[in-house]
Amino acid sequence: MMQLTLNQDIQMPMIGFGTYLITNDEVKTVVLEALRSGYRHIDTAEAYGNEEGVGQAIQAGRQELGLARKDIFVTTKLWPGNDAWGQPVKTYQSTIESLNQSLSNLKLDYVDLYLIHAPLAKDQRLEQWKALVALRQMGKVRAIGVSNFNITHIEEIKSAGLPLPDANQIELHPWSQKPALTSYLRDHNIASIAYSSLVPLSTWRTAPGQDSAKTDAMKQAGAEADSPFKIMAQKYGVSEAQVLLRWGLQKGYAILPKSTNKTRIRQNSDVLSFEIDDADLTVIEKMDRGDGVAWSFGDPTKVS
Repeated sequence: MMQLTLNQDIQMPMIGFGTYLITNDEVKTVVLEALRSGYRHIDTAEAYGNEEGVGQAIQAGRQELGLARKDIFVTTKLWPGNDAWGQPVKTYQSTIESLNQSLSNLKLDYVDLYLIHAPLAKDQRLEQWKALVALRQMGKVRAIGVSNFNITHIEEIKSAGLPLPDANQIELHPWSQKPALTSYLRDHNIASIAYSSLVPLSTWRTAPGQDSAKTDAMKQAGAEADSPFKIMAQKYGVSEAQVLLRWGLQKGYAILPKSTNKTRIRQNSDVLSFEIDDADLTVIEKMDRGDGVAWSFGDPTKVS
């Protein structure tokens, strides 16, 4: 399994398993299947409401597969609160308490990566970040990072003289390539973790209850827009999803494919047996459409 080296020489598997929109009841079976398929990086969040099921799957997987705790890289995320939604904004202390609750849900002594899910708590962002720094010092988290943060948000941390994030989990795919942000992250030794890698596919989040900010225009253009990936998939003898996931890896990003289908769970992890050539990479580079559809930096009410 390919590894990405975070600060403090922490090794993070580049192919992770995402659990967004998987219910707590369903997630145990799905994550256990992912572990059986070779995934060793599991991504969840306080806001997903499925940490308990993820924790049960990790326990079951360790027992069934003979895995040590260090063999599984676990990411979870702090929900920062949001005044706009009438939610209490997390303080330094309630950030500490949230991580403790997540550890209890997961039945773990520590998580490998703890992220602030979004930059929503403007007046408390730095206090939340200070709490993450303290949690790392306590040994309750190995690495700390952010999600959906842009350059301005990270500069806020930098200007305060605080340690920079180890990672930033952001929407990244051919339609949302974020060249300025990813270049900034590389320059500051902050790992990019890509989510919603499969947005360009016409089948992305079409299931009931999986609405997103993907516009009607994009949906209508879906069959035509994803046709280059159909051609590439035929060329390399893989699925369109595998092409999109491989693109992320070749860009140096960790990826978080998610599926509840056993065949696709296995297929999505099989992205090391081929390589996208330079000609196709050039075609993909011209597809950029801006910020994204699962999360918009211009609209803090859109959260994935």
